[in-house]
Amino acid sequence: MIHLTNIHKQHGSQILFSGASLQILPGVRTGLVGPNGAGKSTIFRIITGEESVDDGTISCGKKTVIGYFSQDVGEMAGRSALAETMSAVFQVVKLGEEIAKMETAMAVPMDDDSLTALLERYGDAQEEFEHRGGYDLETRAQTMLTGLGIGPDDYHRPVESFSGGWKMRIALAKILVINPEVLLLDEPTNHLDMESILWLETWLKDEFKGAVLMTSHDRIFMNSIVSRTTEVANQNITTYSGDYDFYLKEREIRRQQLLASHRRQQEMLAKEEDFIARFAARVSHAAQVQSRIKKLEKIERIQLPPEQKTIHFEFNEPPRSGDNVIGLDNLSKTWVPEDGQAKEVFSGISGMIRRQEKIAVVGVNGAGKSTFLKVLAGQVEPTTGTASLGAGVEVGYFSQHSMDILHGGLSVFETVQNVLPTANIGTIRNLCAAFLFQGDDADKKVNLLSGGEKSRLVLATLLARPLNLLILDEPTNHLDMQSREILLQAL
Repeated sequence: MIHLTNIHKQHGSQILFSGASLQILPGVRTGLVGPNGAGKSTIFRIITGEESVDDGTISCGKKTVIGYFSQDVGEMAGRSALAETMSAVFQVVKLGEEIAKMETAMAVPMDDDSLTALLERYGDAQEEFEHRGGYDLETRAQTMLTGLGIGPDDYHRPVESFSGGWKMRIALAKILVINPEVLLLDEPTNHLDMESILWLETWLKDEFKGAVLMTSHDRIFMNSIVSRTTEVANQNITTYSGDYDFYLKEREIRRQQLLASHRRQQEMLAKEEDFIARFAARVSHAAQVQSRIKKLEKIERIQLPPEQKTIHFEFNEPPRSGDNVIGLDNLSKTWVPEDGQAKEVFSGISGMIRRQEKIAVVGVNGAGKSTFLKVLAGQVEPTTGTASLGAGVEVGYFSQHSMDILHGGLSVFETVQNVLPTANIGTIRNLCAAFLFQGDDADKKVNLLSGGEKSRLVLATLLARPLNLLILDEPTNHLDMQSREILLQAL
């Protein structure tokens, strides 16, 4: 279906691909993995034509329908959520509008020739509309929205009234409703709750018949969908014939084999070079020396790939708080949106959060989990009741909106320095490096960072401080799998 052959691609001084190749085959589900910045998103943009390659060939069938979901949803305004979802199949929607106009025209008296011509056009339009799934388009769009957590009550809400995370869901629904032959998914589970992730997993496995190329930091989701894994790393693309867990095991086997081959080659080279050094001055060994020099020149040296960098941090010893951390007394929250219809999010919550407890806040989509955490963190005032902090409690709060308060004009180093004003330069540099902002990367401006880099930066500013209460709302969004594992282990 789609073939990338011997491609070369360079961004500035960074070489992303050098002679790399990739095939997307009909119906095959492929996971795209690799460290941040290796070029995974670039692969998607090359396939969709948003970026060109410096060299190599890209072949794709002319009629192949490609659906691409990225983290950049663009502007959404002027439509309802349902209309925005259906707009992805613009030509089918337009065809439906033309059919409606023809049906209206048929009610008006006309001569036989005009009616015959109109009926012929109407029949052709109906046939094409049915072939392209026009008659169940609205039902499909509703199914996608509902599966992703946007129910019937919100179908006709203006799309601009949704938050950024909810717009991501609408953007994903738009791609799914196309039902393309090739589905490109760049982190589709970000901003989805557990129910929506499970629905998407089931839909991809049971309903979708096309090919999938996807990135995901959700290991369970990746394993359940893909039948092969493609690694983007070290300027190359390598495919493994199994899921993510298989890839990890097979990659380690290949790495050990490469290390063994490299070690044997280094031992052989050392022996040959030692022989050349010892007998280079002897005329009696001149022929042998020259022979071995030529032999060494022809040997292709085995190159070991660099080790993948991972975040590394340890919590500072936190100050001890009292045994009672947060006391909840008849806590409630009611939102009053623009239409004036008050919505009770939660009410009557009483209880005590105690020192060293680890609590998961769960619930169906829209139940008010994030709002509850915001109230606990003091970001939002409750409508009634109180959430009282105990003695000596130092709160750290992380949410997806934490990234929005980063100052785009500051560098990574300056952002961390603002949080730790009394720390010396070495301490700040070490903290930046622990979260993979090493060397010049610490001087990068925040507005140039990817979603994953911003998430790491917020975590760095949060976890560097002496806190004894962490309130974390989706802390692993945008983190790669290794970073997730390390964060989990640290917590």
